[in-house]
Amino acid sequence: MKIVVTVKLVPDPNAEKRIDNGTKRLVRTGVETVLNPYDEYALEAALQLKEKAGGDTTVTVFSMAPESLKETLRKALAMGADDAVLLSDAGLEGSDVWASSYAISHALKKVGFDLLIVGGLSDDGSTGATPGGLAEYLQAPLVTNARKAEIVDGKLKIERETDTGYQDVTAPLPCVMTTALTFGEPRYASLKGIMGAKKKTIAAMSVSDLGLSHAVGQSGSKTQLLSFAPPPVRGKGQVIEAADGASGAKAIFDFLKERKLV
Repeated sequence: MKIVVTVKLVPDPNAEKRIDNGTKRLVRTGVETVLNPYDEYALEAALQLKEKAGGDTTVTVFSMAPESLKETLRKALAMGADDAVLLSDAGLEGSDVWASSYAISHALKKVGFDLLIVGGLSDDGSTGATPGGLAEYLQAPLVTNARKAEIVDGKLKIERETDTGYQDVTAPLPCVMTTALTFGEPRYASLKGIMGAKKKTIAAMSVSDLGLSHAVGQSGSKTQLLSFAPPPVRGKGQVIEAADGASGAKAIFDFLKERKLV
């Protein structure tokens, strides 16, 4: 079985983020680039499934990123992935969710997979729309928020986390799965894994390899950021002193009623 995990390379979540006034894009230079934290959970899920399945099961990491960030993928290889594929092309710059999903899906068709695991969100964009876009373009079933997963009789069985508990879901392969943060803490790369990652393959792909019929990048995107502004400074809170619980409750009710919240 071939498991593929999509990994986005994002600015360090702990670093201050800013948007360029001219390009209206997130500034990525001068900030350390790391694996998207949500994708580390997806990779952990893939490695757990590989350990359970055994045999000739493999885990491939896929990323769409600039060539200069190629070595950042070594962490995923050090964690236990077998190999990686990097889709890199200047023509992809400025791609929105639609264009990114379109390009990535065509690349994944060439890579091939039985199970595609995607992080639920990306730390830099947080739209949560890419997994659905990939499933649509790949014409594959999509199961989301998996907290447990296993392959049984050639099908994917998961416990899907919900707001009120969990659901048992079964899907045929090939399919797309996203992971919840309760799946399992991503493992640390061992020294042996780090040394072994230096010998693992990172294959290169470009837009010319994909045979796309639609434009990608900024010109092929369907969304455009027109303006942005920092959030307003929060004002001081209002302090109400009440003689007893009843008068305090009435003061809170009057406050909410004035703002038409009740």
